Amino acid sequence: MPTPKRDVTKVKKDIAGGTAHATPVDLRRALNSAPVARAAWNSLTPLARNEWICWNTTVKQPKTRKRHIERTVAELQQGKRRPCCWMGCVHRADKPISPSARWVLGKIK
Repeated sequence: MPTPKRDVTKVKKDIAGGTAHATPVDLRRALNSAPVARAAWNSLTPLARNEWICWNTTVKQPKTRKRHIERTVAELQQGKRRPCCWMGCVHRADKPISPSARWVLGKIK
């Protein structure tokens, strides 16, 4: 049986990352367990992958994160290229935050 470290290394080889975020281990594992989703993921642009990663990692509850990862895999298998209803990653340093994203962030307390 492989050690967890070897497992993580193998997972890293198969999954591309985003522009501002590395692909988290739990998302990598989910994508590796679904070949269609993995192929779709690797066909995305780095910016699109970044949006999925940010959408998965900005939630507060572990239960919500698990649902987001499951939904990511399902939606990639359906051919979706970006997360639905997502204002976009606010962590990117290469572009300013859009006015609509700034408005949404101003409403969060």
